Amino acid sequence: MAPTPSTHSGTSSARRSRSGSPDPLASNAGTALPYATRTALHLKGLVPSGVENFGVQEQRALEQLNMKSTNLEKYIFLSWLRTTNINLFYRLVLHNLKEIAPVIYTPTVGQACQEYSHIYPFLAPPNAVDGLYIPLTEVDNIDEIIANYRESIAEGDEPEITVITDGSRILGLGDLGMNGMGIPVGKLQLYVAAAGLNPDRCLPIVLDFGTNTTKYLEDPLYLGLRQKRPDDAAFYAAANRVVQALHSAFPDMFIQFEDFSTDHAFGLLDQWRQKALCFNDDIQGTGCVILGGFISAVEQAGIPAQDHRILFVGAGSAGVGVAKQLVDYFVIEHKIPEDKAKAMFWFVDSRGLITANRGDKLADHKIYFARNDNGDVQCKSLAETLEYVKPTALIGLSTIHKAFNEEILTRMSEVNTDNRPIVFPLSNPETKAECSFEEAMRCTDNRVLFASGTAFPEYTIPETGEERVPGQGNNMYVFPPIGLGAVLCKPTHITDTMIYAVSKALANSLNEDEKARGELYPRIERIRQVAAELAAAFIHQAAREGVAKDDKWIQLAADFPSSSASDASSSPDGTYSAAMLDEVKRFMWEPAETFEQLRSCCPHYHHHPVVAHSADEQNKVDERL
Repeated sequence: MAPTPSTHSGTSSARRSRSGSPDPLASNAGTALPYATRTALHLKGLVPSGVENFGVQEQRALEQLNMKSTNLEKYIFLSWLRTTNINLFYRLVLHNLKEIAPVIYTPTVGQACQEYSHIYPFLAPPNAVDGLYIPLTEVDNIDEIIANYRESIAEGDEPEITVITDGSRILGLGDLGMNGMGIPVGKLQLYVAAAGLNPDRCLPIVLDFGTNTTKYLEDPLYLGLRQKRPDDAAFYAAANRVVQALHSAFPDMFIQFEDFSTDHAFGLLDQWRQKALCFNDDIQGTGCVILGGFISAVEQAGIPAQDHRILFVGAGSAGVGVAKQLVDYFVIEHKIPEDKAKAMFWFVDSRGLITANRGDKLADHKIYFARNDNGDVQCKSLAETLEYVKPTALIGLSTIHKAFNEEILTRMSEVNTDNRPIVFPLSNPETKAECSFEEAMRCTDNRVLFASGTAFPEYTIPETGEERVPGQGNNMYVFPPIGLGAVLCKPTHITDTMIYAVSKALANSLNEDEKARGELYPRIERIRQVAAELAAAFIHQAAREGVAKDDKWIQLAADFPSSSASDASSSPDGTYSAAMLDEVKRFMWEPAETFEQLRSCCPHYHHHPVVAHSADEQNKVDERL
């Protein structure tokens, strides 16, 4: 498996070593470095004599990983591996993605963020540069900070993608301050693993604007700014200063906003989505992946699309973002007028059913879905609302553990006897999930159409022994291909219909076996193939809408007329050509599988011998296998 070109860079994982090694190739080859190369690098006698292949390296790393007794220990081990041998790290991840993804991201990343200040010195070698920490007190020096970063990277490795957070609303865990840096780091690992972004051109950023969490302000080991968060005016002034500086320094860089407080998440996206290539995964990504699964669920539910009644529990940025994208689905796919499509949705927050006449001042983002047809009815709880609405679909983004209790789930089953109930408990991590897959199956007589935000184990139906696989509406299905597509075709901005096209492509990506088993999402083991398909659909839609800037991708789209109407903005269909898909795959980075592949991607290391192993050396390698 030969290394493919990185996204518009032509570089590989050996471009540089994040550990600061004077020789990135040696760092990424490790014990596979041939004797001749060791001699050229003056390493003779400084390392053990054994020469291994990459497979043996993976075996050793996996052995060490499995010896760790907790997922946090595994997280620390993998972080150190990534910052010392990035090629081995991504080989390990890609070959064991189902097992490792929950360690490098949710649910383990939540605990890692909570403990970030305590584990930070053990995540990477001293002085390894692995992102930007931008304190509020240093925002006026942002140009100097960016200049410092430029000095720390190799020529040609300017970032093409960044994930940026202020740590104010990490997963369902609240305000973690600077500790939230684990989220951008983890997200970017998934961009690389799932969609083949170049790891050397990924930039995690935390805006260290303080924290309102007393626990961290009083923690003697907390590494962030020890002050309360600024007011809105100061926040936007500082955040906009940083984003403008980043956009000026790296104008084509894709910016993902992540885990900001609800109001700030909407505010930043509204301010920048027409000015820079940016995206908010909480608002747009969550809605995109849930829509993909929801499309499949509607097809399997057993009632006409227009008869659905969707009840959301939780009305933050993610919940409202998801609901708006589901409204678009009913409008675009089923030709339901927007006012009627919107009327298919009800929301419950901490005060109960959201209505226009509830008596409290609603946050701006809640007004769109506030009910005006409730008369004097005011439901104070989820149970009351369920009886009032009798929903066909129950979607949770509340971060309230067990909000969908046995009573709620059983009643959902009872009010949907003629169709399969849809239950999506989407809150992360597992300790915040509204219910588990097993609970949903038991309470609905195994009829539930289920998707969750966190991973749950498979469920065996006691009566039949049949094994069911839960759907996981994990954003990692969609944000990596959106990022890859954006980096490749360089759109002026990202439209809602480009996101919709990704959802359609996700629903279309199910293979026949997955459909036959009633699954709502493709198996995680296929995520690289699925990511390529979704990126191709994103690029095709961008070109159709006239926002793509790269001529190559525009021509590829022009050579494949869409199957739907000519108005691209009203008919995003998630299609793409085989030529488009092949070209996307060609630009997906992947780690080298052999030393020869690793070396061939480093043309600037001319002093390395061309011959990797002599005959005697190869015999020694073979003897060790």
